[in-house]
Amino acid sequence: MRRIYTRTGDAGTTGIHGGERVAKDDIRIEANGEIDELNAMIGVIRSLLPLEHVWQSLLHDLQKELMVVMSLVATPEAIRHKNPNVLSNEFVARLEQEMDEMMGKITNNGYFTLPGGTPVAAHLQLARTVARRAERRLWSLHKTDTLPASILQLLNRISDLFFVMARMELQSQKRPEEFWKSFAYKRKRAKE
Repeated sequence: MRRIYTRTGDAGTTGIHGGERVAKDDIRIEANGEIDELNAMIGVIRSLLPLEHVWQSLLHDLQKELMVVMSLVATPEAIRHKNPNVLSNEFVARLEQEMDEMMGKITNNGYFTLPGGTPVAAHLQLARTVARRAERRLWSLHKTDTLPASILQLLNRISDLFFVMARMELQSQKRPEEFWKSFAYKRKRAKE
């Protein structure tokens, strides 16, 4: 390909997997735009971490999984079985294991926290919010074009992961977290 531009989108449409053209503000395109933004945020976070940081591999693998998700989201349900890209069956379990290990090391696990503290922690919190927005757009798409449950589950875990990573980052840098309120509703539910 010699040119990056195709001029095919100048009239407000874009192509999706399978050849169909849809409006650039179609919910499928909106959802993929949010996932693309999330992937870019992960790139920013990786750029802030040393190359040898323990999270580099996890975040790199997550970026690759998100590329698969975007491919699957760009493919209508009726022809998704023809898409050669396959989401890893084990990746959500890997994220859960990573979170469980980090949560075992984090103190004061019963509070809502204010984003910030270090550039890495602040960017992780921002990525968390982008992941939540992407998840909401995926649920909107899911109402009209059923998505695999694994995609919806993955986006839900990603936002949880970034919350835990932000807290871990502050603790590892010996920076205090700014607490807002305790998870009173969780404690109340646990007592019932």
